[in-house]
Amino acid sequence: MRIRALIVRIIRQFIHDKRTMALLIVAPLLVLSLMYLVFNGDAYQPKIGTVQIPAALADQLSSADAEVTAFDTEAKAQSALAEQEIDAMIRLDQGVPHIVLEGSDPSKNRAVMLLIQKTLQGQGATNATPPTPDQSANSAADPGSPAATNPDGTATSPGGAAQQQPKLQAPVFEYLHGGAEMSSFDSLSPVLIGLFAFFFVFLIAGVSFLRERTSGTLERLLATPLRRWEIVVGYMAGFGIFTSLQAVLIAGFTVYALGSLMVGSFGYVLLIMLLLSLSALSFGTLLSAFANSEFQMIQFIPLVIVPQVFFSGLFNLESISPWLRWITHITPLKYGADALRGIMIRGEGWSGIALDVYVLAGLSLAFMLANVLALRKHRKI
Repeated sequence: MRIRALIVRIIRQFIHDKRTMALLIVAPLLVLSLMYLVFNGDAYQPKIGTVQIPAALADQLSSADAEVTAFDTEAKAQSALAEQEIDAMIRLDQGVPHIVLEGSDPSKNRAVMLLIQKTLQGQGATNATPPTPDQSANSAADPGSPAATNPDGTATSPGGAAQQQPKLQAPVFEYLHGGAEMSSFDSLSPVLIGLFAFFFVFLIAGVSFLRERTSGTLERLLATPLRRWEIVVGYMAGFGIFTSLQAVLIAGFTVYALGSLMVGSFGYVLLIMLLLSLSALSFGTLLSAFANSEFQMIQFIPLVIVPQVFFSGLFNLESISPWLRWITHITPLKYGADALRGIMIRGEGWSGIALDVYVLAGLSLAFMLANVLALRKHRKI
């Protein structure tokens, strides 16, 4: 009887907690749907730029599901490669294929290398022309007839057909960023440090601000002459000291202790980490206004953090359905991860990360203004 009473109490508690019931039903379905859309998206089409290569080779690249763009000069192709408009550039140097990979994404590098190697193998197979039956019969009937030799050294049958073309030489791969030795951790570490900083700051800030509100501290502050924006700025500055320390610790440990690839300025890395922490701090305090307990604050994680993980750059966004990509433009983690990857892997400076900096600063300011408005419901009239 006593066990049954305990079971009944728990059931009633869950039934009356609409948010928990919705989380049990909606959150798993949402996460599974996102995973389905991410992993079962369209196959990625490598973007390859060509510089004065044979038309037959360009056609074979296109038939191999590559997005081929022809450039008049190597300088234009190099510029497109630097702007990440293409994944690789291919040119011929005395018959040797030279491929320059953008290099910042190992998955794209592998896709391009596999496609080009298959294409060149197919090109080599088409260069060998087998003799026709008539030519074979003539050769068998007159085995002593001399074979002609083409100017390129290719043997020609008495009928005049080339028996074998020179084999294509092995391609030479070069890297604009990174290199063949770049590990998966080097590629993913910019995204991971941004993810960990955002997640922990969001959780700690939300729970801490919720405790301030449930303990009555916030109510007492609202009874003072302090204005709402002053309270928000004070909390942001106070919590920001510790969240900034955490961001610096994560970035420094990843770069200097774990030896992650670091091409650009570590100062820019700290700038992005601080802005990402500020956006997580302001966002976490904003959502804490809609939670009544720490458990309810944690319930926001599957709805707020998990979708950002999928759109942060850990997975190839170009293979996701176009109608779903718009979500990436409203997630702070995406801009932070893009900036960190540009600094740490491509060595970008201010011009390459300026847009991400402005967006992160704007999102942080918008969340802080929303916090000011959210405090209105806590003020006693």
